[in-house]
This record gives sequence, C-alpha cells and structure tokens, in this order.
Amino acid sequence: MPLIDYSFLGKLIPPQKHKKNYRKAKKSYLNRIRLSMSFFYFGMGFCFASWASRIPDIKALLQLSEGELGTILFALPVGQLTAMPFSGKIVTRFGSKKVLLFALPFYAFSLTNIGLVTETWQLALALYVFGVCGNFCNISINTQGVYTEQVFRKPIMGSFHGSWSLAGFCGALVGFGMMALELTPHQHFLLIFLLVVLLILANYRYLVKVKSVAKEISGPKFKLQIPDKNLIWLGVIGFCCMASEGIMFDWSGIYFKDIVKAPGALVILGYTSFMITMASGRFLSDILVRKFGARKILIASGITISTGLYTAVALPYLIPCILAFMLVGFGVSNVIPIIYSTTGRNTDIPTGEALTIVTGISFIGFLLGPPVIGHIAELTNLRFSFAFIGIFGIFISFLAYSLKIFR
Repeated sequence: MPLIDYSFLGKLIPPQKHKKNYRKAKKSYLNRIRLSMSFFYFGMGFCFASWASRIPDIKALLQLSEGELGTILFALPVGQLTAMPFSGKIVTRFGSKKVLLFALPFYAFSLTNIGLVTETWQLALALYVFGVCGNFCNISINTQGVYTEQVFRKPIMGSFHGSWSLAGFCGALVGFGMMALELTPHQHFLLIFLLVVLLILANYRYLVKVKSVAKEISGPKFKLQIPDKNLIWLGVIGFCCMASEGIMFDWSGIYFKDIVKAPGALVILGYTSFMITMASGRFLSDILVRKFGARKILIASGITISTGLYTAVALPYLIPCILAFMLVGFGVSNVIPIIYSTTGRNTDIPTGEALTIVTGISFIGFLLGPPVIGHIAELTNLRFSFAFIGIFGIFISFLAYSLKIFR
C-alpha cells in the first residue's frame, strides 16, 4: 500500500515534549536523525516497490486473468482499511517509535509471504496481511516524521515522502536486476527483508522519543455528514488522482508485459519511469506552487496525467510508453499535496476534521481504482481501461479551473 501523504500533520499536531533536549545538539547529530528517518521511509517504500515490480511474474505464475488479478488486488487496501480503526489508537497507546520498530519488520516479512504463494487465495491472504502491516507503518512513520520536523523547526516532511518515492525508483531497479538474474519473487523478497532489517538496526537509535503523546495520527475516517461542499470537490480531485496513481502501481508492469510486449526484465521500465518523475515531482511541488500558484499547477497536472495515459493507449510501444508513464508520474506527484494544503487553509470547520473528510474520499480512489481496472480489462481490454482512467485527469483540470476555492 503506497504511503498516504500526511505532510499536513506537521501543522496540526501540537509540539511534543521530547525526552532529549535537541536545542543544544550538534548539527551533525541532528542531520543524522533526519537521515535515519529518511531511511525508515525508504525502507517502507522499498518493500512496496519490490511487490509492485513482481506483479507481472506473480500474475503469470498463478495464471490469473485481468479480472481475477483486479479482484485479488482488492485485498491489499481492504487490509489497510481493516487496520485504520485500530492503528491510530495503538500508536497513541504505545508510542509511534515502538510501533514503527514492530510494524516495519513485519511489513517486510509479510512481503516474503507474497513470494511463497501458489494459489489465488494465498495471494489474497498475503496481500491482506501486507495491507494491515502497511497501515501500522503508515501511521507510526508519519507520526515520527512530524516529531522529527518539530525538532528541526522547519518543514522537512516533504523530503521524507520524497525518500519513499525514491525508494520506489530504486526498488524498481532492483526488481529489474532480480528478474534479469532469474531469481524467484520469494528469493527477491527475502533479500529485501534482510536489507530492511539492516536499515532498522543501523538507524533505530536515532528515532525521536517524546515524553507524552497528546495526539497521534489516526487513519482516515468516513463520515456521513459533509458540512462543506468544497471539501467534497477537493476529495473528488484527490479521488481522481489516487485512482490514477493506484493503477500505475498495480498495472504498469502488466501493461508493459501484455500490451507493450516488453521483453523479459524490461517490463519493469513502466513502473520505473513512473516512479522517477513522481519522486522528482514531490521534491519540486512546493517550488512550483510558490512560483505558479496552486490552480495553474493543478490544471497542468490533470492535463499531464491524461496526456500520459492517452499516449500510452495510442502508442503502445516501448519508448513512447516510457515517456507516457513519466508524464503520469509527474502529474500525480503534485495533486495530493496541493489538495491537502488547500483544505487546511480554506475551511470553516476544524482543519483535522476537514482533512479527514478529504483524505477519506481520496483514499476510496486508491481502494477502487486497481480492482475496477481489472474488471474493465476483463470485459474489454487493458488499453481501454487506461483510456477510461485518462478521463480522471481531465476532470481534475476541469474542477481546478471551475472551483472558486482555487481563485
């Protein structure tokens, strides 16, 4: 399950009393804390990217159709949703540091179980557990990110999320190498597990401790009463973005294997190209918004997403599709940060409640996108499925242009 962007929480969670006085700490030590936190984000992203890079192999191994794969992929976000009511409370009870040191190794270990599957029900169960562990990682790691940002007294959460995206690119490259070496998914995932354990052992001492946790992050909750229609539309924009992002995570490898007919390990190039520009875009997002404004960037992002998807549909060849997926990656990288930032500044209800609504609606896009794509592909073909999702980019641009909240 991709990392949900909780960067906005740095502005919401009140400063905590840290167990150690970091004001007098040397700059080198503070930089080591920041580097360690980046490695934890990297480790989580590396796990997910490793799974995504081997989806085509697992699909072929189990001889799954597009519709069957789409249904099974539903298990991962269901696991994430199952854990949401409990993960925030557990992080609150035991502290984000303890939960993270428990959740990340189990997240990596649950990845190895995916490599052992021989039946469809086993894959569904493994993905469900992977999603549950991913949610605990998501909540605890973002909480730690917020506390680390409070130590530095300046915005640095964006760089942590950039580390997660960078891990996606690196994970794709490693997946390419593993496939070229003809290692099985299980052998591949075991190596990833060992690497993550080494990252934890090298960096766990530098996680931030707090004396008391007044408020920890809770997962997105769904409410029936929506007090502000602007929040609905912001959520819809997030929905369209996360649906587009979700199909790239889960279906880019399948597209390159079945439609582009990329040979051997080159099937990973679609996912790799997407992750390169998504990571770059997240590092550049704040700069672009300051220079051009949120409205223009959102309009351009929606157009970029649609252009990329329709280029891949119209020109299903290796080089055009690599460039097309790069466009999609850059387009989706800017949307969610802008939506969350806009939500925090433009609502009459408490910011936390507003962001819960917008995040919840957005997450449904990631929940439904990949499975729906599989069933559409089963009825028609995968190219038509990607063309269908291309409409979402156009809708993002239309809403950004029309909504008064962006003027």
